[in-house]
Amino acid sequence: MINQYITPWLVPALWILIVSYGIFTILLYALWQFLPSAAKKQSSTTNFLSVIIPVRNEQENIEALLNDLEKQNFPYERFEVLVVDDGSTDQTAGIVRRLSMHSACKIHLISLTDAPTRSPKKRAIETAIQQAKGNLIVTTDGDCRVKPNWLQAISDCHISTKAKLISGPVTFFQETSFTDHLQTVEFSSLIGSGASAISAGFPSLCNGANLAYEKSAFFLVDGYDGVRHIASGDDEFLMHKISAAFPGKVKFLKNPEAIVSTKAHKDWSLFFKQRKRWASKWKHYQSKTPLILALYVFACNLSFILSVILLLSGSLDTNSFLILLLIKCAPEWLFLGTILQFLRKPVSILFIPVTQIFYSIYVCFFGIIAQKPEYDWKGRQLS
Repeated sequence: MINQYITPWLVPALWILIVSYGIFTILLYALWQFLPSAAKKQSSTTNFLSVIIPVRNEQENIEALLNDLEKQNFPYERFEVLVVDDGSTDQTAGIVRRLSMHSACKIHLISLTDAPTRSPKKRAIETAIQQAKGNLIVTTDGDCRVKPNWLQAISDCHISTKAKLISGPVTFFQETSFTDHLQTVEFSSLIGSGASAISAGFPSLCNGANLAYEKSAFFLVDGYDGVRHIASGDDEFLMHKISAAFPGKVKFLKNPEAIVSTKAHKDWSLFFKQRKRWASKWKHYQSKTPLILALYVFACNLSFILSVILLLSGSLDTNSFLILLLIKCAPEWLFLGTILQFLRKPVSILFIPVTQIFYSIYVCFFGIIAQKPEYDWKGRQLS
């Protein structure tokens, strides 16, 4: 049945998709290589940065991040920190108040009511932007760590490129287990793909844990209007709107000093919920480019799963399958290895082959499961 009705058209289609995917990955590698490296240090007197940190129940992490911000090699008089506490039920707010009293940098606590909302993070950021004094908004998360030159690198990039929005690199820290390294490899593919898309002039992916944009640009594109009802996407939807309004003014910050680190998930239920929220965004994209890209990546990974099924059913010979495997995996190894080297994750490079085994299933699974619009975020049901 498979040979008679499916194989004659399915096998050529799989070859086309997988070969195109190999070429596509090589293109991503080339675009990454073309990205300019760190900008020359600029005078910091032209920028005032407002660092916005939306938090909920981050008592275990927020102090470390605020200590990192106090150690910035950027003038204290040129930045402020706005911590937006979104109804925490732990000691997060108390820790922020205590540190704000003794910190050399300006730390302000903004407390939100625990009112129902479909997108709590967007609400937190919008509230903080209304109070922000900076011309440049910088966002990160309460469980992140930043390097001493993080803000300087962002300011330098903004001054040298005149960017309206800057996407920065994010990775995981303190890998202690096999699954930690797998997550680091998987996440590096998102960072690298997003950077390469920006390099090509078609911004698609970014991460709110390391994002900066002009406050004026935020208001000129009407902020989150039109996407406020969507649970996730405080980062990518805004980037798409700014890119549409200001073509060529979205940049990627390819500077190791600007890498923001966060914890890999130890609780797989939390990993599942986060990736489901992320995967749910693609159907809401208003820009055709990221939507087409999401569908293309889904189709290519589905085609690899189908090639495995055809191999097991005897409809695809072993040599053809091995060639397809090589076409898919070799460019991925080159691309991911380069990104992991930039992220200072040489040990994780060894885990690329294992990640490749599961990645196609992972992409297809979350692409399908995300169609059910119900999510949970820190004890809240979102839709």
